[in-house]
Amino acid sequence: MKSLSKIVMAIVTLLSINLCIANAQTNQSPNELSTVFDKYFAVKDALVSTNGKSAAEKAKGLTAAIKNVNMEKLTAEQHTVWMAVQKDLVEDAEHISETGDAKHQRDHFVTLSTAIYKLQKVSKTETPVYYQFCPMANDGKGANWLSKEKPIKNPYYGSQMMSCGKTVETIQ
Repeated sequence: MKSLSKIVMAIVTLLSINLCIANAQTNQSPNELSTVFDKYFAVKDALVSTNGKSAAEKAKGLTAAIKNVNMEKLTAEQHTVWMAVQKDLVEDAEHISETGDAKHQRDHFVTLSTAIYKLQKVSKTETPVYYQFCPMANDGKGANWLSKEKPIKNPYYGSQMMSCGKTVETIQ
């Protein structure tokens, strides 16, 4: 009887530990990347306004946020994606921050958006995020971006073609 109660106690203890770890990861993961996502959206908004100077400033904040991510606080899935995209994130954010030329910034925003999309897909968000597409961007090859708003506000053409594009996915 003693060994049965020891086994039951061991099982209860293991289940409690697993539950604590799962709760800790759930509570930490959205917070750890939320600053990166927020800074990305700020860069996107500056490009929507075709404000290269503002986009450069916002990209400096994005670069800092990327470099300050504590990988230990990421879920296993987020960590895997993070390791695959981190170099591209830093490179693109730095390029955007080093120029006031909106066209050059938009070229790097294409690949930045691809990397951010991969991270967003493995992250929990409180509100929906919209994955949007403009068929004319990127020299006619098309390009995607993420937005917190469903109405299209095109960062690749700004006021020239503000509503060019469509929502292709809602991420929740």
